[in-house]
Amino acid sequence: MSVSINETRGEVSLEADSRRRVFLTAAALVALLALVALLSLTHRAVPVPSGRVAGILVDAIEARGIDSTQDALVVLHIRLPRLFVGMMIGAALAMSGALMQGLFRNPLADPGLAGVSAGAGLGAALAIVLGDRLPQGLASLCSSLLPAAAFLGALAATSTLYAVATRGGRTSVATMLLAGVALAALASSFIGILAYVSDDRQLRDLTFWSMGSLGGANWVKVAALAPVTAILVAAAPFLSRGLNALALGEAEAFHLGVRLQRLKAAIVFLVAMAVGASVAAAGIISFVGIVAPHAVRLIVGPDHRALLPLSVALGAALLAGADVLARTLVTPAEMPTAISPRAPDGQFESIGIPVGLEL
Repeated sequence: MSVSINETRGEVSLEADSRRRVFLTAAALVALLALVALLSLTHRAVPVPSGRVAGILVDAIEARGIDSTQDALVVLHIRLPRLFVGMMIGAALAMSGALMQGLFRNPLADPGLAGVSAGAGLGAALAIVLGDRLPQGLASLCSSLLPAAAFLGALAATSTLYAVATRGGRTSVATMLLAGVALAALASSFIGILAYVSDDRQLRDLTFWSMGSLGGANWVKVAALAPVTAILVAAAPFLSRGLNALALGEAEAFHLGVRLQRLKAAIVFLVAMAVGASVAAAGIISFVGIVAPHAVRLIVGPDHRALLPLSVALGAALLAGADVLARTLVTPAEMPTAISPRAPDGQFESIGIPVGLEL
């Protein structure tokens, strides 16, 4: 009897400790997000004091009229949409990575491994390289629809992957993983062919697209990414139970009442939607999807009820923070977000950094 009481007390203590750890981690991530947002809005080539930023935001929220000063234009039309785009893309990629790792039960899984990012990159490469070879009217239309081409590429890659891995109404996770690796390699080969036949301007555009950058952020992209992020966040509570059961194995999850085919289809669709929208908005950014879920898992454990929302928060802070560094390390130029300095002497490798003042 005493042993049973001690075991019960131990379980209660472990549960309380786990909840405390999750609460502290969530509080730390909220503070980190606030700090990154403050740095993103204030520290650039044109510094804006934090008090001035607060006043601009309050005036905009209360709709007191259009402030045409330089500070207001910089904060409201350049930095704020860029911050929102970075946070939403980071959240989407981190959530996608956590879902892929849970689905494949493989800590190395991420959207790039499944070929989704490569498919989106292939769609963008086709629009960049082949657009100039079309008649004038179609060429301009193709250029304006480059984000749509990236999204369609991600959707095509995911649909192909799901079709290859599904037989008799059942989807093999192992087959999906292997097919994703093969699909990513095939898409990368086609991108290489397109790079080989492109001219200098097309090659430059293709190179910077593959590097990933938030430089084109605007309120239109914010409006396009907001529904995707909202759907991902809303889906997290409904997927966490199934992913926790799937961690025990497919047979065990089936006996626990998890509808495996529905769960797999939902995860594949959500990952395709999130990665396609992210690549369409900012190019290929691959480090967030594998780093953020691992960091959260080391702190709070493998329970997806906490892992998914905390990965969203860390992914948002991670990509927004990386963008802050990308805009400050080589001021007044700007470094693409998805690359980092490599030269041992502290100098940056010659990568063709875009020249121009960053606000």
